[in-house]
Formats: sequence, C-alpha cells, structure tokens
Amino acid sequence: MASNHPHQVATIPPGKMQQRRQRRMFSTSDDTAMMKQVQATHAPDGREVDVKPVLRIIEEILINVIARTVDGDVDGKREHADSMEKAAIFAELDMLDTLSFVIYKISCELSYRCQGGGDAHTTTMGILNMLSSYSWHAKVVLILSAFAVNFGEFWLVAQLGATNTLAKSVALLKQLPDLVENYANLKQQFDTLIKLVKAILDVTRCIIEFKELPSEYISEDTPPISVASAHIPVAAYWTIRSIVACSSQIASLVGSRNEYGSTSSEEWELSSLAHKMSSIYEHLRNQLAICYQYIDEKRHIEAFQNLVRLFETAHVDNMKIIRALIYAKDDPPPLIDGPTKTRVSLEVLRRKHVLLLISDLDLSQEEIIILDNLYKDARARVETQYEMVWIPVVDRATWNDLARQKFEHLQALMPWYSVRDPLIIESYVIRYIREVWNFIKRAILVALDPNGRLCSPNALHMYWIWGNLAFPFTREKEESLWKSEVWSLELLVDGIDPTVLEWIAESKYICLYGGEDLEWIQTFTSTTMSVARANNLSLEMVYVGKNNAKERMLRMINTFATRKFSYFWPNVTSIWFFWTRLESMLYSKLQHGKKVEDDQIMSEVMSVLSFDGSDQGWTIFCRGAHEMAKAKGETALKCLKEFENWKESATRDGFIPAMNEYLKQLQSPHHCNRLILPGTAGGIPEQVVCAECGRPMERYFMYRCCVE
Repeated sequence: MASNHPHQVATIPPGKMQQRRQRRMFSTSDDTAMMKQVQATHAPDGREVDVKPVLRIIEEILINVIARTVDGDVDGKREHADSMEKAAIFAELDMLDTLSFVIYKISCELSYRCQGGGDAHTTTMGILNMLSSYSWHAKVVLILSAFAVNFGEFWLVAQLGATNTLAKSVALLKQLPDLVENYANLKQQFDTLIKLVKAILDVTRCIIEFKELPSEYISEDTPPISVASAHIPVAAYWTIRSIVACSSQIASLVGSRNEYGSTSSEEWELSSLAHKMSSIYEHLRNQLAICYQYIDEKRHIEAFQNLVRLFETAHVDNMKIIRALIYAKDDPPPLIDGPTKTRVSLEVLRRKHVLLLISDLDLSQEEIIILDNLYKDARARVETQYEMVWIPVVDRATWNDLARQKFEHLQALMPWYSVRDPLIIESYVIRYIREVWNFIKRAILVALDPNGRLCSPNALHMYWIWGNLAFPFTREKEESLWKSEVWSLELLVDGIDPTVLEWIAESKYICLYGGEDLEWIQTFTSTTMSVARANNLSLEMVYVGKNNAKERMLRMINTFATRKFSYFWPNVTSIWFFWTRLESMLYSKLQHGKKVEDDQIMSEVMSVLSFDGSDQGWTIFCRGAHEMAKAKGETALKCLKEFENWKESATRDGFIPAMNEYLKQLQSPHHCNRLILPGTAGGIPEQVVCAECGRPMERYFMYRCCVE
C-alpha cells in the first residue's frame, strides 16, 4: 500500500514507522473508539441482498489470479482447473442489475482514493458511509466485488499485454509493468498481496456463514450468535480496510512500468494486515464452531423428542420407525443382507416383526454362534417369522480403520441384516438407545411388531432362556412362559446339551459342578463316583466350568480331555451359554418385579451365581424334576466323605433328601459368599440374601476391564 504521507518516509526511520503503525492498528483503546465511528455509519434499511452468487463470481476472479500467481502462470496459457459453469452463475445474477451501479461507484472510489495516497482509515469510513443502508455481510461482499473488478482488469491488461495489441496499448497508457518479462521482480509484492487477499476471502466467507445460520435453531438474541455478532462489525471494518490496502498496492503499480519493488513499510503493512485478518478468521471460526455446536444440540434435542413421539404414535406399518432408527433414505441402500452380503433397502423389513440386535464391536463369537443357531431355527418355522438387524453402537471420536476392520469382521459372520456403516446411525438415535432402552455395554435385542410398536426394549433374556418359543417377545408372552416353569435341572440346561436331557428322562442321578480348582475337582469327582458305585447309584457328572473365564476354560477343557475327570462340555460356547442363561433368568425376573424372598427360581439362580462368585468349586445334585441338593465345594466334599454318617437316611429317605439334611448340619456360621452381577439393562436388586444363611448381603461396586 502506498504511504499516506510519502514525505515522512525520508525523515522517520522505517523501524519507528512500523512501531507507530502497529500501535495504531492493534491498540484496544483505538479499536474501541474507532468501532464507535464504524457503528455510527451503520443504518440498515432492511433490504435483503443474496450475496452468494456475487461471491462465487468474486472467487472465480480472485482464485484464478491467485492460482496463476502462485504457480507462476502469467503467460495466460494455463486453464483454471476449477472453472465454474458460467451459465449456472449468470442465471442467478438478476440482482446485479440493481447492484452493478453500487459496485461501480465503490470501484471508482477505491481507484480515486488509493491512487491519491489518501489515509486508509478515512477511505474505509467513506466507503462505509456509502453503504450505510446495507447489512454487514452485504457491505463486505459489495466492496470485495469492486476490488475484484479493479484487480481483474489490472491483471487482464497486464497479463495480455505481451500477446494482445489492444491490451498492450492500454498497458502502455496506464504504464503497467510487463508481468511476463518482469514477474520475478514483482513476485515478492504479489506473494504478500495474495496472502492478504486469501485472508480477506476467508473472513468474508465467515461473515456470510454467520448470516446463513438457520434461524429456526439459533436466533440473533441467543448467546452464541449474539456474542459472535458483536465481532462482525470489527471483522467487516478490517476486511474493508484490508481491501483498501490491496487496492492501494495495485494502484502503486499503475504508472510504474519501469519501477519494480515496494518499500519495506508497504510490505510490512500488508503482512501485518494479513496477520490481523488471519487472527480475526480464527476467532470467527471458533465462534462459528460454538454456534454450530449449539445448533447441533438443538437439532439433536428436536430429533430425539420426535423419535420419542414417533414411538408414542400408532402407525399403519413399521417403516416410519425403522427409517427414524436406521436411515431416512434408501440411496444408497442402508442394509447389508447377511447371506449375500449385498446392499438392500429398508423395504425388506416392511410389516414384519423385527429384532434389533444392538451392541458395540465387542460382540463375542459365542453370542454370534448361539444367535446364529436360534435365527436359523426361526427361519425354518412358519410360526416364528421375524427379521433381525444388527445396529452397532460406535464412538465417532475413536472411529478408525482398525474399528472398521473389526466391524466388517463381525458383519461377515452374521446371517441376518446389518447396517452398511455404523456412522449412518444418528447421534440422537444412539442417545435414545442408551437412555430409553438402557443400552450400556452388553448387547440388547429390541423387539418391534409389524406396525413398529415396541414389544420389548430387550428381549435378549427371553431369547437366551426360551429361544424362539418366546416369539413375539412381548411381556405377556414372557409372563406366560414363566408360569409354566419350575426350578429344575431341565430349566438349567435346556437347549444346551441333549445328552443331559436324556439322563433326566432316564431318572439318573446327575451332578452338575463348576469351578477351576483342579485339586478339588480331582478329589471331588473321584469321591463322588466312589460313593455312587458303593451304593449302586446310576450317577452322571457334568462339568459346567466358570462364568466369564473364556481363556481359562479353554485350558480346563484341554485338561479334562486328557485327565478324564468326568463328562464335560467340549467347547466354551456351551459353558458361556449356561452362565448367560442363568443371568438372563435373573434379569428377566427383575424386569417383572420379582424378589428373592418370594420367587424360588430367582432365589436358586442367585444361589448358583453366588457359588460361582466364590474361589472354590460348587455342585448341584439332581434327580427328576424336584429333587435337588446344592453346596459349595468344600462342604459338598466333606458331605460325601462322611457318607457313612447319613447312609442310613439315604437308604430310608432317598439319596438327595438325605444329602440336603446332612448339608444343613455342616453349614458353617462363618462363611463368605460373593455374587457378581454384570451391569446390564434391567437393574440390580436392592437386596440380595445369602444362599447359605438367608441373611442380606452387603453390596459393593466392582469395575473390571477384562473378564479373564
């Protein structure tokens, strides 16, 4: 920019001049006084100007110049790679009929003021007074339009002067430098200028972006935008001031055909303005980010409430619900078909019972295996026709290639539908899943009927206990199924091992036992079989392992295969399913408001779970539907070793009733039982009584990152 007072350059050292200008440009007190003047020029009359089409033309001009200047393409041979479709632009520019005169007036003002070496602030204020009736964003765009006209004309004439006789003649009259021959000498000037022009464009886009924020979610009097709006006049002033500086720099080249280079003070002023504009831009971007966060929160709340209302409304089919939960559009299709792994539309779910399998990416192989068996069984039954869709819940902030690989691996294992990409599930849906359906960490299975009505917020407990017999997975169906159940070995192992069910049908004595103390297991199994042989009991023993110990159970299975302690389940899936069904029974009861004191099944389930929570083994002896005796490892072993003490009762009353009586005598007043319940939907019981003495147990919290 040309000096406002050229004669002072010779008398004031450049360093002192720079310090003086820096104080003037960045002083808070000066800015405050100046902004009062700026605000006094602002008297908008309410006219609306669509600035976006104008800005697109400005960008076309300036970005072309920037691209050619940065790349050194000053000979006019290079085509601008990002050229816009001109027909589309001009179709939107009817308003230029009314704006062209204003732009022309500003263009003339810029040319006149900047060529005359006038004060930049005075020039800026004069232009602001010319545009007092326009909004801030319109002022900035109109002034930038005028600069783009002047800059574009200058660049075209100077650039084409070497090849076009008309342009050469105009360049001679204007005494413009020959850019083709002397670009190297002018490069530093243009680099500094272009840096400022880029900053001007950035800030201009930000100012327009504030104007375009959706008023239905953020009004001008709400704190995020009201705070930001206070900075717009400051940003507009310095944008216009920077345009004036750029215009002065261009004006200084007019009449300088044989003079190249600019003073250090001019370059410093442009650089300082570029720095200030960059700071303003960063501040505006931060304010915009706050506004967008506010808008997103408002949209999130609105969408969440709409989803709540949607579930409270009756529908003719399930598509509104399905689209709201998964994806609003069908382009591209949002589902992956399990067998074919092809993309399919949500229409495949219309008017069908739908089970939404909701989990994170830690869904275990055991869960998938059991789900796979039950799902395929349902497909073979006419009376249990439903579709299943996997909806993975992921953290967008930590989503990466590794997470995507994990997702795709799980997806490849599933024979049912799954969403094509976890990120298509909206954040308000995730919130609904967590807050309304109580999804935390463990998988849940949400059941919807053909009209989209909620049958169950988590039918997974029913699914594990009864499989497809629980269809259509309503609360009423669950209550009906419980009414027909009694506490028995058949309930414990149903659907896991047909061999055990055969033993039950044959009225054999059956001993289930668990734990991982090999010394106790060896002693217990040998003692039990000795007692059975001595008394001609038809006894079978089944090892059911320990809960949440997959790796250790793999080692135990290998040990059992080698040492032949007893019959055992040769895979961890059966062991996992046994314990999962027990937990499911407990949580199913909890969902129906049952209590340990008045529900035998719930009491017995909690007893087995508390046995597993101890550090020793445990056992349950059964025969038929009703005879059952249970005890922790050492107590059960002591009972069997002292069989002679209750042998007579066993002969008279039966083996299991006599064992129960003797176990009562062995019960120690000093004992410690632990019950470990995983956090899941359904809640934790307020009170749990001890499986041995019936006294209430103390409650503690345990946090565990690894089940092994």
